Amino acid sequence: MGPINELWEILTLISVVVLGGLGLLVALVRGRGRDSATLPRTDRPAGDERGTDETSAPSGEVENRGGGVAVEEREAPTPTLERPDSARGRLQRLRARLARSNNAIGHALLALLSRGGLSEQDWEEVEDTLLASDLGVEATQELVDSLRTQVKVDGTTDAAQVQQWLHDDLLRLVDPTLDRRIEASRTGEHPAVILVVGVNGTGKTTTVGKLGRVLVAEDKDVLFGAADTFRAAAADQLQTWGERVGVPTVRSHTEGADPASVAYDAVRSGVDAEVDVVLVDTAGRLHTKRGLMDELGKIKRVVEKVAPVGEVLLVLDATTGQNGMRQAEEFAKEVAITGIVLTKMDGTAKGGIVVNVQRKLGVPVKLIGLGEGPDDLAPFDPEAFVSAIVG
Repeated sequence: MGPINELWEILTLISVVVLGGLGLLVALVRGRGRDSATLPRTDRPAGDERGTDETSAPSGEVENRGGGVAVEEREAPTPTLERPDSARGRLQRLRARLARSNNAIGHALLALLSRGGLSEQDWEEVEDTLLASDLGVEATQELVDSLRTQVKVDGTTDAAQVQQWLHDDLLRLVDPTLDRRIEASRTGEHPAVILVVGVNGTGKTTTVGKLGRVLVAEDKDVLFGAADTFRAAAADQLQTWGERVGVPTVRSHTEGADPASVAYDAVRSGVDAEVDVVLVDTAGRLHTKRGLMDELGKIKRVVEKVAPVGEVLLVLDATTGQNGMRQAEEFAKEVAITGIVLTKMDGTAKGGIVVNVQRKLGVPVKLIGLGEGPDDLAPFDPEAFVSAIVG
């Protein structure tokens, strides 16, 4: 039995060695498999050494090796900004356009006054011509009385002399001594704040955009406040005006948002950004709607918690005649109007409204609109205006 036992022990030893070798081989194979999982994939783009268990950074961002995600900086294309015309250039270009629309008044008056031996019927015709131009009853009576006196005393029918009298009397009525400057300069830590008001259809938002161009041409740093939150396209329209000349717009994207809140935010942004001027566009409102007119007063009060309102400009359509005058009087009751903007002056022979509105409100016409072009808003020049009428 001894040899048999020895043989069994030898076979057992061989089995142990063989099984141990197989186990070692399996372990080596498994270990090699685990090691191969940490190697870079051969199908990754060159330079990408991240493992498969990393989270890729989103498109448009790059990995920050400090541990975060950094936004990739990309240069946006710089828009080409328009350079608006200077005020002087506007006046020179627009004077002829003003003359074409208003000199019919002057021609009619000169034709009448140069006849000689004027009858009462002739003088009534002079009055009718002036009243048709919206000069107003009081101003018309003053002008006619002055002309009648001069014609009677001098006894002349010389057209040039009559033209000079008419020019001088009209200029006196337009009043070149009124201060027509726009308050558009910073005072201390506050920007100049200009509130623009008026009824729908007068070109109010367009006027704000054009006035922004006038101020940019004078090298002012301007900001728009789109406080007309009731007309859906108003903020978009104003923002488009601003983008053309590099003026930012503060607006709300919520329809019907509180206009006083938007105006407040605009002025606060203007203070923080240290701009020269904040132009606030307000919603058009009928002068007969008491609630809307009260809201206009609220806008002004809220804005003045941040900075004083230096200008309240009332935009009037020059073609509306006496209805425009009623609008002006109602707006003046609600907010302290500091100046008038007359639009559509190129499409009317009612230039006399300049005199009428100044007398009714006791404030000057500061700007006039003479067309649809972006630079067709100009400072009102009394001499140029009267010369255009008289010829």
